[in-house]
Amino acid sequence: MTTDKYQLVSLYLNEGDLWDHRPLHLEILRVLERSGCSGGTVVRGLAGYTAGLGIVTTSLVDVGSKLPVVVQFVEKADKVATVMPTLRRMAGKRLITIQEVQVVPPDALI
Repeated sequence: MTTDKYQLVSLYLNEGDLWDHRPLHLEILRVLERSGCSGGTVVRGLAGYTAGLGIVTTSLVDVGSKLPVVVQFVEKADKVATVMPTLRRMAGKRLITIQEVQVVPPDALI
């Protein structure tokens, strides 16, 4: 196992969020890539709710670009600290969580 300190960062957005007229989740991925982060993933939710919006779902009746998306990435703690000011500015009032995680490297024998 690695002794480096890693963190899992999750940004809770919705698919209608924009940054400079472009989808926010894609712009965040671009920032992560330019910052030298190892990778990032966007997960689209089937349904979700927030205090201000109520429940949104994937049913045709509720289509309106408000479905939840979560951008996640795992990176060394020092790299997270470097990129967080930009991510906080981009995410605005959206929820961001950071968790300490243990990374299990791939087994070279497999």
